[in-house]
Amino acid sequence: MRAARKPRRKQEAINARLDHRSPLVFDTRELGRRPGALKRVSRSVEAPRDLGNEVIGVPAGASIELKLRLESVMDGVLVTGTGRATVTGECVRCLEPLERELDADFQEMFSYPDADARVPKTDAGDDAEDEEDTLFLEDDMFDLEPVLRDAVVLALPMQPVCQDDCPGLCSDCGVRLADDPDHHHDAVDIRWAALQGLAETTQDGEKDNMGGAEAGVDEKQEK
Repeated sequence: MRAARKPRRKQEAINARLDHRSPLVFDTRELGRRPGALKRVSRSVEAPRDLGNEVIGVPAGASIELKLRLESVMDGVLVTGTGRATVTGECVRCLEPLERELDADFQEMFSYPDADARVPKTDAGDDAEDEEDTLFLEDDMFDLEPVLRDAVVLALPMQPVCQDDCPGLCSDCGVRLADDPDHHHDAVDIRWAALQGLAETTQDGEKDNMGGAEAGVDEKQEK
Protein backbone atom coordinates (compact mmCIF):
# COMPACT_ATOMS: atom_id res chain seq x y z
CA MET A 1 0.00 0.00 0.00
CA ARG A 2 3.07 2.23 0.08
CA ALA A 3 2.45 5.24 -2.13
CA ALA A 4 5.12 6.48 -4.46
CA ARG A 5 6.36 9.90 -3.44
CA LYS A 6 8.49 12.72 -4.66
CA PRO A 7 12.11 12.66 -3.53
CA ARG A 8 12.78 14.78 -0.46
CA ARG A 9 16.24 15.82 0.59
CA LYS A 10 17.49 14.68 3.97
CA GLN A 11 18.85 18.11 4.83
CA GLU A 12 15.47 19.73 4.15
CA ALA A 13 13.79 17.27 6.51
CA ILE A 14 16.34 18.03 9.24
CA ASN A 15 16.22 21.80 8.84
CA ALA A 16 12.41 22.07 8.75
CA ARG A 17 11.38 22.68 12.36
CA LEU A 18 8.09 21.19 13.38
CA ASP A 19 5.23 23.38 14.47
CA HIS A 20 3.97 21.42 17.46
CA ARG A 21 0.66 23.26 17.27
CA SER A 22 -0.10 21.92 13.79
CA PRO A 23 -2.89 19.32 13.72
CA LEU A 24 -0.78 17.35 11.23
CA VAL A 25 2.05 16.90 13.74
CA PHE A 26 1.81 13.66 15.74
CA ASP A 27 3.52 12.57 18.96
CA THR A 28 5.08 9.08 19.15
CA ARG A 29 6.50 9.23 22.70
CA GLU A 30 3.91 6.76 23.98
CA LEU A 31 5.55 4.08 21.85
CA GLY A 32 8.71 4.41 23.90
CA ARG A 33 10.99 3.21 21.08
CA ARG A 34 9.97 -0.36 21.87
CA PRO A 35 9.96 -2.38 18.60
CA GLY A 36 6.50 -3.81 18.11
CA ALA A 37 4.71 -1.15 20.15
CA LEU A 38 1.53 0.00 18.41
CA LYS A 39 -0.73 3.03 18.58
CA ARG A 40 -3.85 3.88 16.58
CA VAL A 41 -4.90 7.48 16.06
CA SER A 42 -8.03 9.04 14.56
CA ARG A 43 -8.10 12.76 13.96
CA SER A 44 -10.11 15.29 11.96
CA VAL A 45 -7.95 18.09 10.54
CA GLU A 46 -8.40 21.07 8.23
CA ALA A 47 -6.95 20.69 4.75
CA PRO A 48 -3.88 22.82 4.04
CA ARG A 49 -3.82 25.11 1.02
CA ASP A 50 -3.17 23.84 -2.51
CA LEU A 51 -3.96 20.22 -1.72
CA GLY A 52 -4.62 18.93 -5.24
CA ASN A 53 -3.81 19.57 -8.88
CA GLU A 54 -4.94 22.13 -11.45
CA VAL A 55 -8.46 20.74 -11.97
CA ILE A 56 -9.44 18.98 -8.73
CA GLY A 57 -8.45 18.99 -5.09
CA VAL A 58 -9.44 19.35 -1.44
CA PRO A 59 -10.63 22.90 -0.67
CA ALA A 60 -8.47 24.72 1.87
CA GLY A 61 -9.98 24.36 5.33
CA ALA A 62 -12.16 21.38 4.39
CA SER A 63 -12.27 18.48 6.82
CA ILE A 64 -9.94 15.50 6.34
CA GLU A 65 -10.59 12.40 8.42
CA LEU A 66 -7.33 10.63 9.30
CA LYS A 67 -6.96 7.09 10.59
CA LEU A 68 -3.38 6.19 11.44
CA ARG A 69 -1.49 3.15 12.67
CA LEU A 70 1.83 4.02 14.35
CA GLU A 71 4.19 1.08 14.79
CA SER A 72 7.57 1.27 16.46
CA VAL A 73 10.33 -0.56 14.60
CA MET A 74 14.08 -0.82 15.12
CA ASP A 75 15.06 2.39 13.32
CA GLY A 76 11.94 4.55 13.65
CA VAL A 77 8.16 4.67 13.46
CA LEU A 78 6.23 3.17 10.56
CA VAL A 79 3.11 5.22 9.83
CA THR A 80 0.30 3.57 7.86
CA GLY A 81 -2.99 5.29 7.29
CA THR A 82 -5.80 6.72 5.22
CA GLY A 83 -7.04 10.23 4.69
CA ARG A 84 -10.66 10.70 3.63
CA ALA A 85 -11.92 14.00 2.25
CA THR A 86 -14.36 15.56 -0.18
CA VAL A 87 -12.67 16.86 -3.32
CA THR A 88 -14.12 19.43 -5.71
CA GLY A 89 -13.24 20.44 -9.24
CA GLU A 90 -14.66 20.55 -12.74
CA CYS A 91 -15.30 18.00 -15.45
CA VAL A 92 -12.59 18.18 -18.10
CA ARG A 93 -15.17 17.43 -20.83
CA CYS A 94 -18.13 19.69 -20.05
CA LEU A 95 -16.57 22.01 -17.41
CA GLU A 96 -19.42 21.40 -14.96
CA PRO A 97 -18.56 21.44 -11.21
CA LEU A 98 -18.10 18.03 -9.62
CA GLU A 99 -17.68 16.69 -6.10
CA ARG A 100 -16.71 13.26 -4.80
CA GLU A 101 -15.28 11.42 -1.82
CA LEU A 102 -11.60 10.49 -1.92
CA ASP A 103 -9.64 7.95 0.11
CA ALA A 104 -5.86 8.41 0.03
CA ASP A 105 -3.77 5.56 1.45
CA PHE A 106 -0.17 6.01 2.52
CA GLN A 107 2.68 4.37 4.36
CA GLU A 108 5.85 6.14 5.48
CA MET A 109 8.84 5.48 7.70
CA PHE A 110 9.96 8.26 10.04
CA SER A 111 13.45 7.44 11.24
CA TYR A 112 15.02 8.24 14.58
CA PRO A 113 17.75 10.91 14.29
CA ASP A 114 20.24 8.32 15.56
CA ALA A 115 18.89 5.53 13.35
CA ASP A 116 22.28 5.03 11.69
CA ALA A 117 23.76 4.04 15.03
CA ARG A 118 20.87 1.70 15.89
CA VAL A 119 20.79 -0.23 12.61
CA PRO A 120 23.68 -2.42 11.34
CA LYS A 121 25.65 -0.74 8.54
CA THR A 122 25.42 -1.90 4.95
CA ASP A 123 27.34 -0.71 1.91
CA ALA A 124 27.50 3.08 2.36
CA GLY A 125 27.49 3.65 -1.38
CA ASP A 126 24.09 1.98 -1.73
CA ASP A 127 22.58 4.22 0.97
CA ALA A 128 23.54 7.60 -0.48
CA GLU A 129 20.32 8.03 -2.45
CA ASP A 130 18.12 6.66 0.36
CA GLU A 131 19.50 9.24 2.81
CA GLU A 132 18.23 12.05 0.59
CA ASP A 133 14.75 10.52 0.71
CA THR A 134 14.52 9.94 4.46
CA LEU A 135 12.11 11.66 6.84
CA PHE A 136 13.12 11.97 10.50
CA LEU A 137 11.36 12.25 13.82
CA GLU A 138 12.00 15.44 15.75
CA ASP A 139 11.61 15.19 19.52
CA ASP A 140 9.69 11.95 18.82
CA MET A 141 7.23 13.86 16.66
CA PHE A 142 6.56 13.84 12.93
CA ASP A 143 4.80 16.08 10.42
CA LEU A 144 2.34 14.17 8.23
CA GLU A 145 1.64 17.01 5.78
CA PRO A 146 4.22 16.16 3.05
CA VAL A 147 3.17 12.49 3.12
CA LEU A 148 -0.53 13.40 2.99
CA ARG A 149 0.06 15.78 0.07
CA ASP A 150 1.80 13.11 -1.97
CA ALA A 151 -0.91 10.54 -1.20
CA VAL A 152 -3.80 12.85 -2.12
CA VAL A 153 -2.20 14.04 -5.37
CA LEU A 154 -1.51 10.45 -6.44
CA ALA A 155 -5.07 9.38 -5.60
CA LEU A 156 -6.72 12.20 -7.56
CA PRO A 157 -7.89 11.53 -11.13
CA MET A 158 -5.79 13.36 -13.70
CA GLN A 159 -8.81 13.75 -16.02
CA PRO A 160 -11.88 14.01 -13.74
CA VAL A 161 -15.29 13.68 -15.40
CA CYS A 162 -18.79 14.26 -14.03
CA GLN A 163 -19.79 10.84 -15.40
CA ASP A 164 -17.94 8.18 -17.34
CA ASP A 165 -19.99 8.71 -20.52
CA CYS A 166 -20.04 12.53 -20.40
CA PRO A 167 -20.32 13.65 -24.06
CA GLY A 168 -18.69 17.02 -23.35
CA LEU A 169 -19.41 20.25 -25.21
CA CYS A 170 -20.41 20.94 -28.82
CA SER A 171 -17.27 21.87 -30.72
CA ASP A 172 -19.24 24.39 -32.83
CA CYS A 173 -21.28 26.33 -30.29
CA GLY A 174 -20.14 25.09 -26.86
CA VAL A 175 -23.53 23.81 -25.66
CA ARG A 176 -23.41 20.99 -23.07
CA LEU A 177 -24.37 17.89 -25.03
CA ALA A 178 -25.69 16.00 -22.00
CA ASP A 179 -28.45 18.64 -21.71
CA ASP A 180 -29.42 18.30 -25.38
CA PRO A 181 -28.71 14.75 -26.66
CA ASP A 182 -30.22 15.53 -30.09
CA HIS A 183 -28.11 18.65 -30.61
CA HIS A 184 -26.36 18.82 -33.98
CA HIS A 185 -25.35 21.19 -36.75
CA ASP A 186 -25.92 20.63 -40.48
CA ALA A 187 -22.53 21.01 -42.08
CA VAL A 188 -21.23 20.36 -45.57
CA ASP A 189 -17.90 18.66 -46.00
CA ILE A 190 -15.62 21.27 -47.57
CA ARG A 191 -14.23 18.58 -49.86
CA TRP A 192 -17.67 18.35 -51.55
CA ALA A 193 -18.59 22.03 -51.43
CA ALA A 194 -17.19 22.78 -54.92
CA LEU A 195 -19.00 19.81 -56.43
CA GLN A 196 -22.21 20.83 -54.75
CA GLY A 197 -21.91 24.33 -56.22
CA LEU A 198 -21.25 22.88 -59.68
CA ALA A 199 -24.29 20.62 -59.37
CA GLU A 200 -26.50 23.56 -58.40
CA THR A 201 -25.20 25.59 -61.39
CA THR A 202 -25.88 22.69 -63.73
CA GLN A 203 -29.41 22.29 -62.40
CA ASP A 204 -30.10 26.00 -62.87
CA GLY A 205 -28.81 25.80 -66.50
CA GLU A 206 -30.99 22.82 -67.26
CA LYS A 207 -34.02 24.68 -65.93
CA ASP A 208 -33.22 27.69 -68.13
CA ASN A 209 -32.86 25.49 -71.23
CA MET A 210 -36.11 23.72 -70.49
CA GLY A 211 -37.81 27.06 -70.06
CA GLY A 212 -36.54 28.24 -73.49
CA ALA A 213 -37.63 25.01 -75.20
CA GLU A 214 -41.12 25.27 -73.75
CA ALA A 215 -41.38 28.89 -74.94
CA GLY A 216 -40.42 27.81 -78.55
CA VAL A 217 -43.08 25.13 -78.54
CA ASP A 218 -45.70 27.57 -77.42
CA GLU A 219 -44.77 30.00 -80.20
CA LYS A 220 -45.10 27.26 -82.86
CA GLN A 221 -48.48 26.23 -81.48
CA GLU A 222 -49.73 29.82 -81.70
CA LYS A 223 -48.70 30.02 -85.39
